[in-house]
Amino acid sequence: MPFEALFLGVGGGFGSTSFNDPYLYAQGVSEISQGGVPVAVGAAGGSTDPGFGSDGRLAPIVQFGGFRHFDGSDWLWGAKFTYGYLDASSSVANLPVPQSGGYENLTDDPSTSFGGNVVVHSYETRITHQISFVPFIGRSYEKMFVYAGAGPTVSRVESNLDGVIGFAEINGQHVDVTGAPSNFSSEEWVFGGAVTVGLTYFFTPQWFVDVNYTYARTADYSGSFSTPFSSSTDGYDDVGILSGNYSGSLTTQAVAISINRAF
Repeated sequence: MPFEALFLGVGGGFGSTSFNDPYLYAQGVSEISQGGVPVAVGAAGGSTDPGFGSDGRLAPIVQFGGFRHFDGSDWLWGAKFTYGYLDASSSVANLPVPQSGGYENLTDDPSTSFGGNVVVHSYETRITHQISFVPFIGRSYEKMFVYAGAGPTVSRVESNLDGVIGFAEINGQHVDVTGAPSNFSSEEWVFGGAVTVGLTYFFTPQWFVDVNYTYARTADYSGSFSTPFSSSTDGYDDVGILSGNYSGSLTTQAVAISINRAF
């Protein structure tokens, strides 16, 4: 193996992604009128744990880096950039977000509490791209070296909420307050960190295979949504805002193998 080199490699690996600490909050605030005259105002909100699982997939990777031995030593140092297309996701169907709140009659009745649900037909979180930069320390043994390192990551996280409808339990009736279902989506780059251990083996001074295990975790991602709504029930018109927020983090573990060319 060479004393020092830059390298470029391609390969693939099997990874498992866990979707940690998911949180979803939703609320509705509205004004109720009859014949164009406001008769009541109301609000309700609540949160839930969507209970996401994990997803295991094969993923292509590309890596670029370099290494150099310390003078007169079998020890070496280096760093590498790794890009992986993970395309892992987890979703929950027909997710209810419990609501509690109340409305105030603007005419003569006192305030009244009520419950209900915001129902999400499909809530999905997905991680697509992940890029890591990992400085490492290693030790060489003739045609191979072993190494370990740690560094930052950045990951592309998507969230999709489809078919969101708010229902209220009022006077024993299950009422669709928000009308037509709404869809929300967001994408963001999320920072995190990774640790890697690996082994390389040189077939020639220019070509080597790299096998490694990487554990990575993102920082918390978060997003929010908001949309106006209107509906009519039994001669009453309901106009308001459906809004909320969500958050979570992701953990990825992967075993990867790549063929690399040293320069």
